[in-house]
Amino acid sequence: MKTKFKNILIGITFLFSAFIFAEQTSKKVYIVPIQDVIDLGIPGLVTRAINLAEIDNASLIIFDIDTFGGRVDAATQIKDSISSTEIETVAFINRRAISAGSLISLSCDQIYMTGGATIGATSVVDMSGSKQSEKSQSYMREEMAATAEKSGKNPDIARGMVDEELSFEYLVVEGDTLQVDDIEGRKEGKLITLTTELALKYGIADGKSENIEEVLSSLKIEDYEIVTVGENWSENVVRILTNPTVSSLLTTFGTIGVISELYSAGWGIGGTIGIICLTLALGAGYLTQLASATDLLIVLLGLILLFVEAVAIPGFGVFGITGIVVLFYGLYLLLIPDVPVSPEIYSEALDGFSWAIVVGIFGIIFILRLIGKSTFFQKLVNSDSNKTTLKKNFKNRSKVE
Repeated sequence: MKTKFKNILIGITFLFSAFIFAEQTSKKVYIVPIQDVIDLGIPGLVTRAINLAEIDNASLIIFDIDTFGGRVDAATQIKDSISSTEIETVAFINRRAISAGSLISLSCDQIYMTGGATIGATSVVDMSGSKQSEKSQSYMREEMAATAEKSGKNPDIARGMVDEELSFEYLVVEGDTLQVDDIEGRKEGKLITLTTELALKYGIADGKSENIEEVLSSLKIEDYEIVTVGENWSENVVRILTNPTVSSLLTTFGTIGVISELYSAGWGIGGTIGIICLTLALGAGYLTQLASATDLLIVLLGLILLFVEAVAIPGFGVFGITGIVVLFYGLYLLLIPDVPVSPEIYSEALDGFSWAIVVGIFGIIFILRLIGKSTFFQKLVNSDSNKTTLKKNFKNRSKVE
């Protein structure tokens, strides 16, 4: 009986040990989708996924990429996050990695592409599709070259993806000199965009795979556990709040709400809405690194000047005007990315901000007229008026006593 019990105990111990060993030897593979437009919500997703992978001791992170590009500052943040991790990274180009998508792909240790996929065409353009200044192109050109060189890719091809004026006839790939006669963008006047076959030929891509499983098979990873990290609700909210139109409207409504509240009796719904709007705009900008600490201090200084004007100095003078100018300047800076941009971008940001102010003013007037006669609004106004009257009566009574 004792022998039988002992054998059962040994069997259970063996099974438990085998289970623990299997758990330890199974490789964690994290999948991070980078799809559609690259905006300021994507860097948060990538950073969070990398942090989770590092905590989980993952063996590999695969970025499933299919994008026509997006914001340069967002792509740069993503590139920096990928470059900083010690975990092996793979870019799986599932159809296309155009513009900012090519910078993200080149930051990975290896690149795998599906058949018929493309990578390249990374020239920096504005919202209308027009090419930006040489300053912006130079920044992106060297950013691409340095990223490619760090990952062991050819920097000349990376430069050619940005600069259509670059021309070459030979390339050194893995120690061999190859004559380049099949890359359309090698000639002056055209950007380089590589198909899967050309990317393999010139060492930009490391392999061809049609799905994640084929990528893992090519990397000789057999025993693995896949963990897919998608966007959470907070990252979706940040993407909405950092949309240029939404951000401009939030800052406009916030500013007008706070200014109107400072010059009215008591504290009402306008000031509350203003504070909420400014908090959302500034918070989202700070989280996505669109707003620096300097930008926030400028906005804070503008609010302080307005507060001093409203509380300490009667009338409307230098402090009030200066506060409005400083506040608007700080909010305008929130629309400018933290990378070199052309004067056209500054002009577009100023135009968008100006239109947002005009729309915001008319919007507030329309809303006030719409709800001004409602019973709920009248109660709020009367409540604030009653509170102000009570405060004045209390002060007068105190002076008499």
